[in-house]
Amino acid sequence: MAIHAHPTRHITLAEIYAYIRNRFAYYRDGCPVAWQNSIRHNLSLNECFVKVPKQDRAIGCYWTLHPDAWDMFADGSYLRRKRRFRRPRISSVPTSQFELHT
Repeated sequence: MAIHAHPTRHITLAEIYAYIRNRFAYYRDGCPVAWQNSIRHNLSLNECFVKVPKQDRAIGCYWTLHPDAWDMFADGSYLRRKRRFRRPRISSVPTSQFELHT
């Protein structure tokens, strides 16, 4: 949701946390911080998310969706999928597509 809502389609972990806090009162109003561990875990393990280094050598990175995964969320549904997204083994996507242009 946070990545889709952002105009650049890439977002930092801190921006993801802020988006969730602003959108859902439960996470804003005294929820234990453990939910942030779940966010990091899912970003790292789910292959539809891609970690993109910042170009200015700043600490941290951006997160975006794999180009082949955008259609999974086209109808606005962010619920759990029946089939897990898997990146193609032989990438049909050039690495330049993951580079950020500012």
